[in-house]
Amino acid sequence: MEKTYDLIIIGGGPIGLACGIEAQKAGLDYQIIEKGALTNSIYNYPVNMTFFSTSDRLEMANIPFMSVGVKPTRTEALEYYRRIFFHFKLKVNLYEAVQTLGKSEGGFSVKTSKGLYQTRKLVLATGFYDLPNLMNVPGEELPKVLHYYKEPWPFINQKVVVVGGANSAVDAALETWRKGAEVSMVLLGDEIDDNVKYWVRPDIMNRIKEGSIKAFTQSKIKEIREQEIIISTPEGEVMLENDWVLAMTGYKPNFSLLDQLGVEMSLDEKRQPCYDQTNQESNVPGVYLAGVVCGGLNTREFFIENSIVHAESIVKDILLKLSQKGV
Repeated sequence: MEKTYDLIIIGGGPIGLACGIEAQKAGLDYQIIEKGALTNSIYNYPVNMTFFSTSDRLEMANIPFMSVGVKPTRTEALEYYRRIFFHFKLKVNLYEAVQTLGKSEGGFSVKTSKGLYQTRKLVLATGFYDLPNLMNVPGEELPKVLHYYKEPWPFINQKVVVVGGANSAVDAALETWRKGAEVSMVLLGDEIDDNVKYWVRPDIMNRIKEGSIKAFTQSKIKEIREQEIIISTPEGEVMLENDWVLAMTGYKPNFSLLDQLGVEMSLDEKRQPCYDQTNQESNVPGVYLAGVVCGGLNTREFFIENSIVHAESIVKDILLKLSQKGV
């Protein structure tokens, strides 16, 4: 007879790990399934990224998060969550992609790239860093267009256009410019995003003001070609010679997994999933949402520091409902 877990957690990021810790403490038979590396989203952050949050606010399960500076780096975060993983001996299957989710007798079925699982309860802690928001313009499929930025070294002495005005775009623009790239930015609004890290925003504003980095405001990419791009600006179309386009246009949750289970979404532009904020349970009984996936397309509402509490709420509710069923 096929084994049935008490709980399967989809996503091995910080919030998925927090759910695993709470499940383990409660004695639940659980499994975390992660399609990439441990804390895959953090691994894919820019190499030199510094968190906005302080290290103490990212701590979980009373394990201290030590960092050299007040705000930890990507590398320090990867090391912290690695220690969390080994300290608790968490049950995590890495490099195993979830393909389909469905309801089954007594719970849910989870089909992955490596097998089929049955579970009574399900947590989606899938984050939002896997699916970039596309510009949907001609030429976006060219190899020169990147939706993820890691480090500046490939762009030395290159003509780079950065699309977007939020943190990732600003980091990419400043780092590549400092390594010798000719950098232009394409901004939908009037200026750099107000939410850019406060210690970085003056830097990019001054680089734009002095002309070191060219900014096209109230503008958008119209077409991308092999050796140039076309930008629509308030003054008309502009053609720029171009080697690389770094499209830092943001990311979105994997709505397909929610759709497969019948999780309802709000009808506005946020597409926020329906869930009970007291226990994180969605409109589908037994399906819980944790972390940034709760915000839908509003990816600025939930962060590691304010989502860790989801884990305790979820496991508390699961224990209650399993006890009511006599499981």
